Amino acid sequence: MVTEFIFLGLSNSQELQTFLFVFFLVFYVGIVFGNLLIVLTVASDSHLHSPMYFLLANLSLIDLCLSSVSAPKMIADFFSKCKVISFKGCLAQIFLLHFFGGSELVILIAMAFDRYVAICKPLRYTTIMSSNVCVGIVAAAWGTGFLHSVSQLAFAVNLPFCGPNEVDSFYCDLPRVIKLACTDTYRLDIMVIANSGVLTVCSFVLLIISYTVILVTIQHLPSQKSSKALSTLTAHITVVLLFFGPCIFTYAWPFPIKSLDKFLAVFYSVVTPLLNPIIYTLRNKDMKTAMKRLRKWNMNSRIKP
Repeated sequence: MVTEFIFLGLSNSQELQTFLFVFFLVFYVGIVFGNLLIVLTVASDSHLHSPMYFLLANLSLIDLCLSSVSAPKMIADFFSKCKVISFKGCLAQIFLLHFFGGSELVILIAMAFDRYVAICKPLRYTTIMSSNVCVGIVAAAWGTGFLHSVSQLAFAVNLPFCGPNEVDSFYCDLPRVIKLACTDTYRLDIMVIANSGVLTVCSFVLLIISYTVILVTIQHLPSQKSSKALSTLTAHITVVLLFFGPCIFTYAWPFPIKSLDKFLAVFYSVVTPLLNPIIYTLRNKDMKTAMKRLRKWNMNSRIKP
């Protein structure tokens, strides 16, 4: 019986692995500081205590956790001759990956709903998006992520693994691991597509329809309001495309391509969590203003004895 799995990683070239180590280390440091900065800014600035920024802070927290499931292990493995993970560690990665991924999916849908209410029903915004509703949405996001993750893990926990034990990636995920099982996995592949694939595609279609309705509504607003709303929506739509693109290919596309699969795995786990804080901070005047206030407060607190 298999007690551990071996990652094949991204490359066998020592020179390239050194470059990738530096590259991904810089990215991961940016992910940690960028997302923590958003969470700290939203929590400390009263001007940002609104539903949109509350959801944004939760998105940043989830992005940080999602990247931390695989990135630290990948970075450490660049200098390991044998990239090994225990069987329980592999199952833990699968659980956490789908836990945070499922939670982020719900948060992105909630952010689209928040923008819909703010633009299409502005007079009822404070009533619909009350503090209790926002807390309930976040609780539902984490709960949905947990249920989705448990359902995914149930597919793999009782599978017989007797070899081979090489995973052609840098982290464990269900579609890759079930291929190593010593049994016919055709039904399991279909179940993964039916679970993660259908959920991802349906959520993506729902979001695209929602943002289309919002964009149509924006055309009837005054030019100043429409430009601000359009700038916010552009950031939201960009994040949605960055998140759902790799997910749809991984879990819903029935004909995976190994080289593209690895690229999208890197993009999903390292690049997207870094781009999200950049997109939301560089395109958002309120966030940039709040960060300036936070920096001034930090400088003044250092000057005072």
